[in-house]
Amino acid sequence: MTKDKVIVGIDIGSTKISTVIASVEDEEKLNIIGGASVPAKGLRKGQVVDIDECVASITQSLESSERMAGYSIGAAFVSVDGTHIESQNSKGVVAVSNPNAEISIDDVDRVIEAARAVSLPSSREIIHVIPRYFVVDSQSGIKDPIGMNGVRLEVETNIVTGAATALRNIAKCASQVGVDVEAMVFAGLASTYSVLTDTEKELGVILVDFGGGTTDICIFIDGAPAHCAVLPIGARNVTNDLAIGLRISLESAEKIKLALSKPPKIAVEPNEKGEPQDKKESDDLDIASLSIDEDLKSVSKKTLTDGIIKPRLKEILTMVKLEIQNSGFAGLMPSGVVITGGGAATSGILELAKSELGMPARIGFPQNISGLVDEVSSPQFATSVGLIMYGAGFQQEDVRLPLVGRIEIKSVFNKGINIIKNLLP
Repeated sequence: MTKDKVIVGIDIGSTKISTVIASVEDEEKLNIIGGASVPAKGLRKGQVVDIDECVASITQSLESSERMAGYSIGAAFVSVDGTHIESQNSKGVVAVSNPNAEISIDDVDRVIEAARAVSLPSSREIIHVIPRYFVVDSQSGIKDPIGMNGVRLEVETNIVTGAATALRNIAKCASQVGVDVEAMVFAGLASTYSVLTDTEKELGVILVDFGGGTTDICIFIDGAPAHCAVLPIGARNVTNDLAIGLRISLESAEKIKLALSKPPKIAVEPNEKGEPQDKKESDDLDIASLSIDEDLKSVSKKTLTDGIIKPRLKEILTMVKLEIQNSGFAGLMPSGVVITGGGAATSGILELAKSELGMPARIGFPQNISGLVDEVSSPQFATSVGLIMYGAGFQQEDVRLPLVGRIEIKSVFNKGINIIKNLLP
């Protein structure tokens, strides 16, 4: 990477659009210079349903982060999400071009291209082809075969695909904002770059990106993704349950959910001897401080948590557990589960994950960053920071933007040039 290269990541989620701008001196050090998150409009469960509203939300997020960074965004790495995302494992086999010499990078490119040749409907596009491990003359588990001697080269890859129309709509929204899409990245995979450690990936770990409208799952085995999936349920469902249970608006329900997610402030009072002692926290939630429009007098925290939030979280975690079992990799993740995304702040999710999934669990925060860390040091920025880290080590062969996306971006750019030319004398 060149010194002080600026990389931009735009996380287009169901309920929020986050933009992070970072300068990169090397692949290990990211200096955050700008970041912003705004409510998303025109999106449902990760997919565009109203292009004009989506473009307006992206524009608002970009302008806020640009003002903070003092930098004008021209190109960005963009996340893609939704239930249309699927993954499958594929093998490729080729003969080494020169058996008497070393395996070259051309051989590796050829074997990955062979693994890429899977049967897909015309309505689907390949987003990622990620090598899991290589096999050289029956010697398995090789991470990097370049420079080794052999006559037969195999590769096991994980291929992530998405609906062509969904990818096209994301590309169109970005092009209308005036941003060139350097690559589209599956949101769940992007989050793994910012919150998972190398040790966790090697031992085996599950990333659960608990978003607003969807829940992304990425299973890592031996340092590489082995299975990816998207569930059509997220933290927004918890908000809906609170709104229905309390008969209030979604905005008020969201405020109550966030208030319940904050750690309790326990006051300290002196006892009869003048020694400090913890005052028992009240079970009632302070509604007055939340600026809620409805006339809601008193709410029990325990009733909301145990009666409304926990049942919905159990349902979501049960779906995660079934997805892990169906993947065929159950029991191969000693590092447990890492929960990230905006929904990771929901009250009680960590304890429920440990009990429902039966494995260690932790909340994933963006790591290995400097600069404006306070602005992006929450799980909701995991994907956007991960896009920056992905971009730092990006190679064009890893992710190919669908051709139609390239055509649309170019055509919009050409239209803009023609308009300017017509205005000139």
